[in-house]
Amino acid sequence: MIDLLSGIRVLDLTNVLAGPYCAYQLALLGADVIKVEAPSGGDLARQLGASPKLNEARMGASFLAQNAGKRSVVIDLKNAADRDRFLDLVATADALVENFRPGVMTRLGLGYEALKEVRPSLVYCAISGFGQTGPMRDNPAYDQIIQGLSGIMSITGTPETAPLRVGYPVADTLGGLVGAFSIAAALVRQKASGKGAFLDVSMLECTLSALGWPVSNYLTAGVDPRPMGNDNMTAAPSGTFRTAEGLLNIAANKQEQFVALCRLIGEPELAEDPRFSEREIRKRNRKALTERIEAALAVAPAAVWEERMNRAGIPAGRVLTIPQVLIEPQVVERQLTTRFESVAGVDGPLTVVRGGVLVDGDAPSPAMPPPALGQHMDEIFSNLPKRGEASA
Repeated sequence: MIDLLSGIRVLDLTNVLAGPYCAYQLALLGADVIKVEAPSGGDLARQLGASPKLNEARMGASFLAQNAGKRSVVIDLKNAADRDRFLDLVATADALVENFRPGVMTRLGLGYEALKEVRPSLVYCAISGFGQTGPMRDNPAYDQIIQGLSGIMSITGTPETAPLRVGYPVADTLGGLVGAFSIAAALVRQKASGKGAFLDVSMLECTLSALGWPVSNYLTAGVDPRPMGNDNMTAAPSGTFRTAEGLLNIAANKQEQFVALCRLIGEPELAEDPRFSEREIRKRNRKALTERIEAALAVAPAAVWEERMNRAGIPAGRVLTIPQVLIEPQVVERQLTTRFESVAGVDGPLTVVRGGVLVDGDAPSPAMPPPALGQHMDEIFSNLPKRGEASA
């Protein structure tokens, strides 16, 4: 087990994706993550996913995706006795993450200022759609709402099909990642000085930050970003190309890569053609260049071209489906997935995806499968000290 965050206790009060994904990253790195769930059904993601049977068992596929490695307790934050229990738990915690609408925790009497009285060094992370301040702070927000407001949808697709949403909850995921590394950074200060922190994570701002290139092109160069389908606006040829079998992404962004590509596909004269001789000219003549390249690629499948191009130093890769990439030797060798033979509420084994980093050559994997609702009540509360007994 990876121990980068060993000894760190995190309370996860979150639902659905951004917050649970944030806390999952911390669990993978060794933190003791306690998922605090409402008795009325817990995390909504327990009821979401492609399997109705799992949804009914409150172990939906969406929940299983980012809750391994956590322990679950059930607490009604509106109940006085449960609130006392929760505060006892806070007194033992290093960090807390929640993704309620701004103000919800404060109205419950459990906002950052109140919890600081219990645990002065607490790192409190609030993830919301728009942040804790501003005219949109109270608006409900799901991933698709943020995708639309952030501009992502306006540049996704082709000129004919845009605006389109990205095919997975990218804004939620970005909010979770920013939350996780912000918590980790605040914990460094906490351990050095004993000082806590209030982290206000806005999914909209996280998404705009990740849109660095198109935003910068507008702010610094006055270029209004537009949808370009599978083409890369920064270079040509850089995009998706048809082959004899399957699609191939090619990113010949450097001049030497373009020259090497022309030689490899048997069209060396393209590198000398005035329409394609240098980067900016190639971008203006992208359509004509793509037609020539695709004609040459039509003699072999994408897998063959991928191997040839990478061997020649030309970045290239097939366009794969999710089932295809999960069995790729590269992914298998790096141990991206973890398998649990037995999981409460799940018939048969369960495979989950870990994070995208190796630590000293080892893959951070969750120490336990996703928990059933309230599975760890006795384990956590039987030896939990009362607030006056908890360490400062």
